[in-house]
Amino acid sequence: MRTKFILLILGLPLLIAGCLKDVNPSDALNTGSLTATKAGLQQAVNGAYALFKDHVEFNGTTDLNNMYLRQYFQLSDFASDDIVCAQTTTDPLYYSFSLDHTPTQTNSRYFWYISYKIINDANTVIESAEKITNPDEGIKQLIGECYFLRAFCHFNLVRLFARPYTQNPSGQGIILRTSTSDEALKARATVAEVYNAIVADAAKGAELMNQPRGVQFGSKEAAWALLSRAYLYKENNDSTAFYADKVIASNRFSLETAATFPQLFANAMAGRETIFCAAFTKVDDYGKAGSIASMIYSDGNSGWGEEYASQSLRDTMAEHPEDIRWSYIVPAKNPDGSMQKKNGIETYYISKFSFQEGSPTLSSPILFRLAEMYLNKAEAAAKKGNTAEALDNLDMIRKNRGLQNALYNKVLPAGKTALDVVLKERRIELAFEGHRNFDVYRNKRNMNRTYWGYHLPGLKESDINLAAAPSGYANMIIKPDANRIIYFIPIDEVQTNKLCQQNP
Repeated sequence: MRTKFILLILGLPLLIAGCLKDVNPSDALNTGSLTATKAGLQQAVNGAYALFKDHVEFNGTTDLNNMYLRQYFQLSDFASDDIVCAQTTTDPLYYSFSLDHTPTQTNSRYFWYISYKIINDANTVIESAEKITNPDEGIKQLIGECYFLRAFCHFNLVRLFARPYTQNPSGQGIILRTSTSDEALKARATVAEVYNAIVADAAKGAELMNQPRGVQFGSKEAAWALLSRAYLYKENNDSTAFYADKVIASNRFSLETAATFPQLFANAMAGRETIFCAAFTKVDDYGKAGSIASMIYSDGNSGWGEEYASQSLRDTMAEHPEDIRWSYIVPAKNPDGSMQKKNGIETYYISKFSFQEGSPTLSSPILFRLAEMYLNKAEAAAKKGNTAEALDNLDMIRKNRGLQNALYNKVLPAGKTALDVVLKERRIELAFEGHRNFDVYRNKRNMNRTYWGYHLPGLKESDINLAAAPSGYANMIIKPDANRIIYFIPIDEVQTNKLCQQNP
């Protein structure tokens, strides 16, 4: 059915083109003029960072629901088993819950567009700055940040629009854009070629960045963290651990304690764990209309109150109510103490993107943090057969999350593999941060979405019985080889770039 749908779409270009404005291939983006001064270059680099959070005109309009990071968390987390949707909706975010993707859905099209806009800005700065004779360390830092940004955006694109590296490195990846002079019409690189470019760019960025400007900008350590994550996805276990260790050994970061972890995400720029975050200020508080928080949290008026922490995740965490990570899952109660429900689904809000400066809709989303480095090391060790080492890395986190009395102490739980335990810890620690979907499928595991929510096709409120698991619904178990675990290449690209082949 999916193949027939895309053929139908592509067979009607004139009909669709009448609905699409300013459709361009992924490199047909303009950055404006740059000067050869450090101040001009810095302004241009800062403009690239701003694209993570700005509402940019797209397809002839500016939609406050469109923002790179808002779409990033939609496209990743809403397709996982960590967040549940409490209703059907015409908002494009519902395509992620239902996995019924289309080439024309706005959130994936916008994410593709802004990703390549950031990449193009980075390419422009790199090419301009590298013409400067004898650049000082400040200019090298800016160039390095652009290599990091280019690597980061290519990485996010290949995760969402191509199959995992571990499934088929020679499969179709995404379009690599490493020069402003690239041909507009360009075929997709292989997944392996994309990862090679990511690794090369991140390594180059790390080499150049020696004047850190703060965690809201790229840094040597942020590039190392990206390298650790990319190598983890490739299952290059030695390199995964090597770069995680470099971040840890920098001594720039430390794990938050059980006392401070609940404040980390509201104070991301000052957080001890924060390696890299997208800095928002009060001016960037988009409120109910377009913030990340408004999708998953509400104080009664600040958000839409439609997406919650899933029963699946809560069951995974249920063994340890003392786990401080519960502090980011906020149950909404009625005056009599019973759980509030929306369309039959219990309301467990998510507050990881709330409460910067006290605002329920403001945060500076953390994109790399220290705990992930320990988790990367743990997974690498588990895959090398070093169970004790894997569990030691998990215990580093657990003892800082209120679980001092529930450490593994090098002993696996009965009936579990080291990888089982690592992936469970990753799920709990990194919940709602855009990891879960990728962690399941790159490890060639099934995702079990057997819990009540409106991802279930045809669900009616009258069908819901919270005392029993749902049954009889299609597609509750998503296999890692399913076409629907990735998104279609946006129609803007395939219509204008005839060398870009669509996903099946």
